[in-house]
Amino acid sequence: MAENKRETMRQAIEDIYRAESRRVLATLIRLLGDFGLAEEALQHAFAAAIEQWPRDGMPDNPRMWLVSAGRFKAIDAIRRLARFDASQEEIAYQIELEAADAAARDPLDVGELEDDRLRLIFTCCHPALAPDAQVALTLREVCGLTTEEIARAFLIAPSTLAQRIVRAKNKIRDARIPYQVPTRAELPERLDSVLRVIYLVFNEGYSASSGDELTRHDLSAEAIRIGRLLLDLLPEPEVKGLLALMLLHESRRAARSSPSGEPVLLDVQDRSLWNAELIAAGASLVEQALSSRRFGPYTLQAAISAVHAEARTAAATDWRQIVGLYEVLMRVEPSPVVELNRAVAVAMRDGPAAGLEIIDAILQRGKLGEYRLTYAARGQSYAGGSESRRMLAPPISGLWN
Repeated sequence: MAENKRETMRQAIEDIYRAESRRVLATLIRLLGDFGLAEEALQHAFAAAIEQWPRDGMPDNPRMWLVSAGRFKAIDAIRRLARFDASQEEIAYQIELEAADAAARDPLDVGELEDDRLRLIFTCCHPALAPDAQVALTLREVCGLTTEEIARAFLIAPSTLAQRIVRAKNKIRDARIPYQVPTRAELPERLDSVLRVIYLVFNEGYSASSGDELTRHDLSAEAIRIGRLLLDLLPEPEVKGLLALMLLHESRRAARSSPSGEPVLLDVQDRSLWNAELIAAGASLVEQALSSRRFGPYTLQAAISAVHAEARTAAATDWRQIVGLYEVLMRVEPSPVVELNRAVAVAMRDGPAAGLEIIDAILQRGKLGEYRLTYAARGQSYAGGSESRRMLAPPISGLWN
């Protein structure tokens, strides 16, 4: 019986680790001011939980307990170091001051501008860091993706990616980059990097790069949560556009895979399973962003997704409107992948031959020659008819699934 109780508690702790560890880490970084120290404190806190909770029971607020345990474990470690290095004494003193201040309030009971994960994203996306380092560091520290997962996204070796993350952390430490949400005046110039990070996190959750599951709901849900926080902080059109894009795609989650886990293509999905509430929220945000006339690529992708989401059947899809939106997207953010997707939309509007002509032109320019969906789309265009729409698949705004 005791062994069963211990095993049940261990499973509960593992569940809490998956759900809460990145939030605990973000708060520890705020309290301790150091990535390395906070990561060690996180591990010590969970080790203490494994030892104490089976004996004492789970605390009422596990996350708060873990933050407190990690913070005091870090203070103890610094105190031990201070015996050999006097400079560590001042660090321990400052951390204890933070601890005393936090004791008077719940460090997790924070307002919209005090969300620790949002703070951490802006720290990781500081302009002093290279753009790729911003994204890699955020995906690793905020979202908990493994080095291998991120390396696959960047198409580089894991060792190279690990070095990039270490250099970014050292830059934050050496440049004394503050762990805080920027002032309102500083926000616009920092926004592009933050949106890009949220976009990539959702993409990983929407179509997982590894593992047995088609999706990772934890990542896409976290991206949406952070997107909402950011919208409250900065209600800019592209923030609305990105949040709309995520909500509209999330609305299809229940219909995207079969009971056996196989992907279900868009035109054969059971649309009664689509989440009408998310579709309505996303469509409303798209309208707001478009009406501002200051929108960008996220809003345009969201608008394309909204056209699909609002079609009662696949046959009722307004391909003319989708082609028009892709043409605008090509002017705002041209890329061969967007052009490929426009080609398939043209095939749906004007017939397979019209789409095939555009695809062949892309290949003749030496673009997308190694992109498997190029040939899939081309092959379906030769086959003709409705199958061509199944091949359309740019990041997030793809129509295939």
